[in-house]
Formats: sequence, C-alpha cells, structure tokens
Amino acid sequence: MRTGQVNRCQASNAADRDLLAQDLFRAVIPSLHRNPKAPDAAPSRPHRTPCALRAGRRAPNSTPKLKERIIAPRNWEPVKRAPPAHTLTLRIALPQPNFSTLEQHLWEVSDPDHARYGEHLSKAEVEALLAPHEDSVSAVESWLAEHGVPAAARTHSPAGDWVKISVPVALAEKMLNTEYHVWKHTADGSTVLRTTHYSLPEALHPHIELIQPTTIFARTNSHRTTFHSSTPPPDSAPAPGNASIFDTQSGIRVDASCNTTITVDCLKQIYNFADYKPQVPDKNSFGITAYLGQFANEVDLNDFYEDQVPQAVNSTFQTILINGGQNNQTAAAAGPEANLDTQFGYGLTFPTPGVFWSTGGEPPFDPDTFEPTNTNEPYADWVDFVLAQHDLPQTISTSYGDDEQTVPKSYAKRVCASFAALGARGVTLTFSSGDFGVGDGNPNPANQSCLALENGKNVTKFLPAFPASCPYVTAVGGTIGIPEVAVNFSGGGFSNYFSRPSYQDAAVESYLAKLPKGAYSGLFNPQGRAYPDVSAQADHFRIFFQGKSHPIGGTSACGPTFAALVSLLNDARIAAHLPPLGFLNPLLYARGVSGFRDITSGNNPGCGTPGFNVSFRVPIILCGSPGADAGVDVQATEGWDPVTGLGTPDFGKLKNIVLGH
Repeated sequence: MRTGQVNRCQASNAADRDLLAQDLFRAVIPSLHRNPKAPDAAPSRPHRTPCALRAGRRAPNSTPKLKERIIAPRNWEPVKRAPPAHTLTLRIALPQPNFSTLEQHLWEVSDPDHARYGEHLSKAEVEALLAPHEDSVSAVESWLAEHGVPAAARTHSPAGDWVKISVPVALAEKMLNTEYHVWKHTADGSTVLRTTHYSLPEALHPHIELIQPTTIFARTNSHRTTFHSSTPPPDSAPAPGNASIFDTQSGIRVDASCNTTITVDCLKQIYNFADYKPQVPDKNSFGITAYLGQFANEVDLNDFYEDQVPQAVNSTFQTILINGGQNNQTAAAAGPEANLDTQFGYGLTFPTPGVFWSTGGEPPFDPDTFEPTNTNEPYADWVDFVLAQHDLPQTISTSYGDDEQTVPKSYAKRVCASFAALGARGVTLTFSSGDFGVGDGNPNPANQSCLALENGKNVTKFLPAFPASCPYVTAVGGTIGIPEVAVNFSGGGFSNYFSRPSYQDAAVESYLAKLPKGAYSGLFNPQGRAYPDVSAQADHFRIFFQGKSHPIGGTSACGPTFAALVSLLNDARIAAHLPPLGFLNPLLYARGVSGFRDITSGNNPGCGTPGFNVSFRVPIILCGSPGADAGVDVQATEGWDPVTGLGTPDFGKLKNIVLGH
C-alpha cells in the first residue's frame, strides 16, 4: 500500500474517509483533481459514509427511481451519444424547507399597505431561510462520496442549498442512471449535451430537488436586438427642434424626431423625467446582466456619451466577471445587446454608479467539437453569485430569456425562488418580456411553429417566456411611436408553470372578462401568471456599435429603459430617507396604476393568430387548431393587457406615489 493510501474497509474516521474519496476521484477523473477557487463557497459540510457503501454495495432503498422525464422541446433532435470523457458541471439543488416563510416575508415587505413595507431582510436572514435541512446535506454528501467525489471538489452556495461538481459524462450517467446525447437545434445548429430523463436512488428523492444540466434545453437568448439598416443613420443624434408632437393622452410634448429615432433625451421627454437629476448617486447603483459572450464596449460607450450624454464623457461602470465571464474590449467583440443595455441604462441614470456582470461558463471553459458554445444555463450561477454579496444594486435589468417549455418546471421554479430571495433583500428585478408575441411571432396558421406534445400528438399552444413568467420579477413589454402603441413583437401571455399571484388578480380577471367566450380556448392558461407587467419604447434606439451609430430595436431596449426609471425612483426614495422599492409588482398593481399610461392599440401576433390586445377580428380557435375564421371583433382594451401590461410609466406621477405624496 502506497504512503497515504487507506484500506477501503478500514476507513473509520473523517480524515480517512476524505482521503479515500479523493483516491477514488483521482482514479475516475484525474484531470479534474484540483481545489477550485471558490471564495464565496460555503465550507464543506461533514458527512458520514458507511464502509459498505464505499466498498461498492448499494445502500438501503438505493434502487434508482425516475426523478424527472421530459419530452424534448420543439426544434431539438438527438445526434449521437455524448463523449464519455466530456466534463459536465452539475448543479444539485437541495430542498428549501423554509421557502414558504421567506415568501411570506417577501409579500409583507413588498405590500405598500402592510406595516412591514420596506423592511427588507438581511443577507444572513435570507440565507437562513434558504438553507436545506441537515439530513438533506448529509444524504447528498454521502452519495457524492460514494461516487468518488471528494469534499474538496464540491462547492456550495452561501445558503448551502446548491452543490456544484464537475464530472465526466461517464460518471454522470452512472450517478443519474441515464444516457447523455449530443442534441442539435434544427433552426440554428447549436448543440448541447442533454438527456430527457434521469433517476436517483429512491432514498435521495426527498433530499434532492433537481440536478442540471440534464433536461434543460433553454438557450438563454438575448431578446431581439435588430439592426435597422434600411436608411443610413445620421452622423449625430437629432438636435432638438421647433417641431414637436403633443401626446393628448399624456399631456406631454415630445420632439418630433423621437418618432423615428429614440435617444436618451427622447425617453426623458416621453416618460416625464427630463428635469430630474439624481440626488444621492453615492447611495444608489444600477445593475445590468450579460450572458452569451456579450461584451459592453467602453469606446462605444464614450462615443454614445459624446453623442447623447456629454456630461458623462470619460465615465464608465464596474465590470464583474462570473464563472469564466470575460471583458473583451476589442471592437470586433462588442455586443449589440450589451452596448444597448449599458448605453441607455447608464446614460439615463448618470451619474448613478453602474454594475455590469459578465457571466460565462464554468471556469475553465474550453469549447470543443461536441459542445461549441457554453450551454450551462447561467441564471442560477449569476443569482448564486449575487446573493453571496453583501452590497447589491437596488435595481437590476436583464434582457435574456427563452420559451418557458425549454426550461424544466422544477428548474424554473427553483431559479424563480432565488429571484424572490433577491426581492426580499430589497432588489428590483426587471426582465424583458420577449420578442415573439404570444409564441413564435408568426400570425400565419399555415406555418406557425408553436407546438406542444399532448397525449402523443402535436397541438398548438401559446409559448410563454421565462424568466419573464416568474411572479417575483417585473416583466417589461414593448411599445413604439408617439402616441405609443404596442410594438408587434412584444412578448406576453400566461405562464404554464406559475399560478397567477394575488397581486394581479383584479387586473387580469378584468382583461379576461373582456375576451369573447371561446377566444383562444385551449391555447393559453388563464390561471397562469400573466405578463408583462409594464412596458416602454422598444424600437428605433440609436446606439453606437463598433465605432458607428446604428438604429436598433427589441424588448432588449424597453427592459433597461424601464429599469433605469426605477433606479431613479429609488434615488428619490433614498434621498427622502426611505428604503428602496425592492420587489415592485404589489406596489404597481395596488397603487401604481395611476402612474401609467394605458396602451390600447396594437397586438402581439404569433402561433398562427393575431395574439392578444387587438382591435380587429380575432379568430376563435377551437381544439388548439388554427384555421377556420369564426372571427369576432374585440375593441381596444382598457387596463392591463398581455402585450403592454399596465402601460408605460409617467415618472413624475410615479415619484409622487413612491414618496407617498
């Protein structure tokens, strides 16, 4: 026996057990034997592993039992078995037995009519409410040790509710009693390593909520940032002129150029905060997330500032790298999504400090021929990192998402719960609502692609978006023009995963009552969380990209626009010695309605239909099969709708509301 080697049937103390597990791990995946740098990880927890388990015998009740099975989402096809040596980074979610208590805290501190409104929880209080039971920790640690994954190779979230390990496909398949395949997306050719089912020892089922990546096929798309290049952009932003547009609905006069080119000044005029100056920028900050290798170019930002926010020239923002995220500042690497978010987000809130998170793959990430892009779903990585920080931006904007059905329900609910934890800590989260209307953006029933498998048959279903469908975030839809109408790509609808929260019951039930009986029957879930909550301009934004100005559009534009306005509302509250707004929706639906301008024109087509909120004939769809037009007329709706939510904001009115005036 070599020095330090432990007899497998004589490992009787913790040190010996850990050494044994490390020996097993070296034998299975020697290339990964290292101590990962995880400064925010919780310390490894002690575990007891019976010698019988380490010797290879099954534990009682260890017969594999199916944990999750899905039907592969549309456009995904298996190509080949996954290479056994390919490394997978698995995230293991332990149950959060006290989440209902955390959720109750969230409702209370977010309800403007509750005595605890604004009394947000501390980092330590949130972590205590997210922590798993000790029995779950012990069971999972023992299971990992049984498979040769030593404590040194495991990292934990601050609350201990997530465990992360890196293992080869061969070991993952053994642990999960499954087979991984290379899957290819038929529309864009992207590939991922996934399975459609996995199993765990029956005794572990109460202790593990989910493991990913297994059944998740989401691609975390940036919502559409479409360049409009039909006409050359002007050399400089349109100068304010004498010509103006008077919006009779809002009573606000806006420069006429804003109907064709959206600038920082345009948004300040449209949403009534042209005269507001941040009062306490040293006590407030604004965060923006980035994924998919989107880099915010600082040279482009400075060009944008020279063009539209001259007082901000030579200022910048803080960039934080997460899980292999990068900050490539070459012109060729500039990302239109990241540039749009940072230029308008930070331009509208200057001089409020900006924080930009670049979330990448698991470090080190080395793309190979089997998985050419990083397809580890990044929301959990990002939110774990952010929850580990003591100081957080009061407002955070995200412009990424995918079809809800591409995200397993268990994973969506778990990530959504983490968003609730941020809300309980006083953070407002906004997400763009998506760019494909009620599903695929296609009104033609002959070639629409909104298909779901039910009882072995493909049926047409509207496709809600995640994370916009999470009830603990504020989803932002899109508008266009002055006066504003719904932009036709604005994502909206009803979740199939999350039930409708009580804060929006009255608003949504009022809308549903106006729908003709039978309209879109079977295509959407009327009891689901309805979105978007609000909306803002989403097209003809003038940004700088690779040294030149470009007009650009998508709900990626409306997200940071609305979030910037919320950041300024937080500035006003902090200056008045009030806590930040935190989770925004209960306030918006209870008291904020009068601070929004109702949008009553436009629709969001998709799935072979005109979509919601239309003022022309809507075909009644029976049995989920678009076709015969038994149309009825629906007049423009008033109040909340699943295209523009409560409408677009009036900063002046909202400021009075949040200050209690």
